[in-house]
Amino acid sequence: MSVGLVALLDDIAAFAKLAAASIDDIGAAAGRASVKATGVVIDDTAVTPRYVEGLAAKREIPVVKRIALGSLRNKLLFILPAALLLSQFLPWLLTPLLMVGGTYLAYEGAEKLWEMISGKHTKAIDDAAAKKAVDEDRVVSSAVRTDFILSAEIMVIALNEVADEAFWSRAIILVVVALLITVLVYGIVGLIVKMDDIGLHLARQRTGWVQSFGRGLVTAMPRVMAVISTVGVVAMLWVGGHILLQGTYDLGWHGPYDLLHFLESGVHGVPVVGGVLTWLVDTLGSAIVGTIVGAVVVTVVHFIPRKKAHH
Repeated sequence: MSVGLVALLDDIAAFAKLAAASIDDIGAAAGRASVKATGVVIDDTAVTPRYVEGLAAKREIPVVKRIALGSLRNKLLFILPAALLLSQFLPWLLTPLLMVGGTYLAYEGAEKLWEMISGKHTKAIDDAAAKKAVDEDRVVSSAVRTDFILSAEIMVIALNEVADEAFWSRAIILVVVALLITVLVYGIVGLIVKMDDIGLHLARQRTGWVQSFGRGLVTAMPRVMAVISTVGVVAMLWVGGHILLQGTYDLGWHGPYDLLHFLESGVHGVPVVGGVLTWLVDTLGSAIVGTIVGAVVVTVVHFIPRKKAHH
């Protein structure tokens, strides 16, 4: 009996080690998948604060919470099942879908870049002052619709990173990614939209340096928002271009990807800064591709129809 008990304990210990290893593998894979989606996460974080502009300060966090819950529903109830079914039965379709999403990101980035250069603003920004008159349900609905596109891109990027995992492992990893990304994005968004209030609170304190820090925080926030918006545009162009380069390579057109890889290899061996230069070359090359593709789509969507209408 003692021998049987020892064997049973050994089996339990082996199973526990296997389970722990599986958890570690899933955690590592979820981490890799989340990192791959960083560019889209930056974009999501940069876009969302605009939806609470004009709302009463006490309603900002509740509205952000509602948008976050809508984002989580998007990921878990709609995008996740569809992505898993595609990966199981039509895995060849993931790369084209990913490229469609990359093209959309490039288009969005190029459109925002054009607005910066031309001085024009998107309808969302133009309507920011009017949002006081818009009820919260409409604000949340609009934000959740925009989030759906970005969330779909995040989940497909994550799925593409773990496509070789077993079905249930993929499902668990994507659930973890959905939770992590949603908490990260809307936690940062909540902090950003309340930063003015935090600064005002600190500015009312008696301690001199605390008051100065609070006033500096309030003064700096418009610039911080401008930087976030710029980073979001660059991220869209970079991530969109990188997705397109990788997608064309996977589909058999190796030229653009090989050229970028050749340029990377030229700076990789530079002492001390080789790694940084390699990253910069990859980022710049991907951003250029994203800008070119995005500019073509912007031209087709905005300028050609307008020219036909004029004629």
